Formats: sequence, structure tokens, C-alpha cells
Amino acid sequence: MGRNSSLVYSTDTGRVCPDCQHPVAQCQCKKSTKVHGSSDGVVRLRRETKGRKGKGVTLIDGIAMNDSALTTFAKTLKNKCGSGGTVKDGVIEIQGDHRKFLQEFLQDAGYKVKIAGG
Repeated sequence: MGRNSSLVYSTDTGRVCPDCQHPVAQCQCKKSTKVHGSSDGVVRLRRETKGRKGKGVTLIDGIAMNDSALTTFAKTLKNKCGSGGTVKDGVIEIQGDHRKFLQEFLQDAGYKVKIAGG
């Protein structure tokens, strides 16, 4: 390999990150260490249907965790609610209206929780 070239694909590991030279699945440089959450320490639950063709989702905002921990926590919440969901920009989205259940669950977990909106 030349001085200005780098490994992009290996038959042993598949795609390789050009920055850290690790396989893409174990890339160390792209993982976010940014902690999401509000500065006041209050977890807010709200229901939203905007942009979802009338389907309601419960949004959970203000949990102070990094991306990987937030994804793991969201998986736990989705299992407890028995529905699907995702994490977008530090906000957990759970399909359906689960505000009351999530409020009790998060309070039991030690969070200060407010139901925001109507």
C-alpha cells in the first residue's frame, strides 16, 4: 500500500473504518460519547401524532445517557410496554400511548418525571 492509501475492505473482517482501521461493527471513533438529556434533571413524557399519519407515539425526553446506553434503555422500555419504538436525537419514541405506565416505571427507577402536554 502506498503512503496516501488506506484499507477500506478486508476479506477477513468486511468493511473497515478508514479512521481507526477497525471493522465497522467495532468502530471506536464514530461512537458518540455525548450525553443527551435536559439540564434540569426532569424526564418529560409527551404524546405526539404529528407527522405520523395520526398514529400516536409516546416521547421520552431528558434521560441523561449516551447513545449506546440510551438505546439499551429504550429496548428495556419497549419490552415493558410490549410495543415498538426507536431512539432519535436523544429522544426515545415508544409506539402508542404509554405515558401513565412509563411514568410509574421511571419513578420507580429513580427519575423525576413530568407528563408534558395534553
